[in-house]
Amino acid sequence: MKSSYQFISEAWKHPADMLRRKTLKWRSQDVITRIERPTRLDRARALGWKAKQGFVLARVRIAKGGRVRPKPRKGRGPSKSGRFFTPEASKQAIAERRVARVFPNLEVLNSYDSGSDGTYHYYEVILVDPKHPSILADPKTAWIVRQRKRAFRGLTSAAKKSRGVAMHRP
Repeated sequence: MKSSYQFISEAWKHPADMLRRKTLKWRSQDVITRIERPTRLDRARALGWKAKQGFVLARVRIAKGGRVRPKPRKGRGPSKSGRFFTPEASKQAIAERRVARVFPNLEVLNSYDSGSDGTYHYYEVILVDPKHPSILADPKTAWIVRQRKRAFRGLTSAAKKSRGVAMHRP
């Protein structure tokens, strides 16, 4: 017998028609938007999100394609400074950092892909308020209180994957 999360994950294996309407709406929103509920409930729950106070979700959009460095304003640029290059971090790790800058009082727990269209990738980032009493009281989430600036230090799973750090499971 299948659980409801298995049905949700199977529906997300072929999301074409479902995503087309959503990405049209998401494109007109801000680059980083706080959301109430996860778009992919199965993925959010697997990565640690809980429907309780202290957990915050944000959707962020990242432009597709390579990174474009701005042109030099005046004079000649350095000869080795190309305009187009591939950044070291993955798009998902970059998205986590951008959200962490917008919400400086929250810690990035994890993130997942919520879709893409012709122009953008969309990620949903799970954030935790380390000073919230419900987070402090729960021993399963209290570990995040001891960590600061996880997204910038490459401690999220997307950042570890883009750095090439082997992920091990106990």
